[in-house]
Amino acid sequence: MQRLAVWRNPVHFLAFGFGSGLAPRAPGTFGTLAAIPLYLLMTQLPLWGYVLVLLVSAGAGVYLCGRTARDMGVHDHPGIVWDEFVGFWITMLLVPAHWYWILTGFVLFRLFDIWKPWPIRVVDQRVEGGFGIMLDDVLAGIYALLVLQLLVYLF
Repeated sequence: MQRLAVWRNPVHFLAFGFGSGLAPRAPGTFGTLAAIPLYLLMTQLPLWGYVLVLLVSAGAGVYLCGRTARDMGVHDHPGIVWDEFVGFWITMLLVPAHWYWILTGFVLFRLFDIWKPWPIRVVDQRVEGGFGIMLDDVLAGIYALLVLQLLVYLF
């Protein structure tokens, strides 16, 4: 897939995290970084609004990531980072929007996304299509959310 095609196709543009997935190294990390400004906007919403945006984004992500992967002929191209956006937003659910919690959530999500503890690795290897692309990051986000909530409670 040509890099230029990402900018021309709105589905690919979103799946590539507004272009953040085009980073030559660590596109998942850059995708997660690109999710932070949107997270800060989402924190202005009431809880139900945050959850609604999260659910719509996850549902749309199944289509966006699946369609882009099919168009590229690659199951889970590293540049597809919409799943990182959603995973990070899950991580940050009900977390105070202070820089230290954002940094902690970022690190925790990236660790779980890269490490892929059970069952994330199984999902990543066995679940196909857009649902599979999204599901492993949703699970990583849930793991990170649980650890982050514990840290918020303790500190």
